[in-house]
This record gives sequence, C-alpha cells and structure tokens, in this order.
Amino acid sequence: MKICVVGAGAIGGLLAVHLAEAGEEVTVIDQGAHLEAIQRSGLKLLMADGSEHLTHSLQALASIREAGRQDVVILAVK
Repeated sequence: MKICVVGAGAIGGLLAVHLAEAGEEVTVIDQGAHLEAIQRSGLKLLMADGSEHLTHSLQALASIREAGRQDVVILAVK
C-alpha cells in the first residue's frame, strides 16, 4: 500500500517508521533541514526503552505533488 505521511515530526515520524518496517511503501513530506536530514540519513526513532529504529526504506519529499497518487494520506502536522 502506498502511504504518504505529511509531517515527519514526533507523531508522523513514528507512524512512518513503523509503517515502513511493516513493509508499506511510505513517503514522508517535510521541509527545510529536517527534510534534508531524512533524505541524507533516513528516519530514526529513539524509543522510551532506549531502543532505536532506523529506516532508509522510505522516500522523503518537499511536496505532496511530487509523491504522486497514494492509497492513504496521513496528516501529522500541528
């Protein structure tokens, strides 16, 4: 399933990483330095128990138009 998460902050990042780890085709939409960091290094979650989840298996873009058609769009912005 193609899933787009708009906003890769705390909530959007959590959803994006878990969905990507579950095998979904995930695209995150963000901007500025955060977008550049995700494109360069992937998306990393630091969990309360100290474990880390790092995924490079998602696409990071600046615009939802670039993402093309999606099955699901999740808005995770303030």
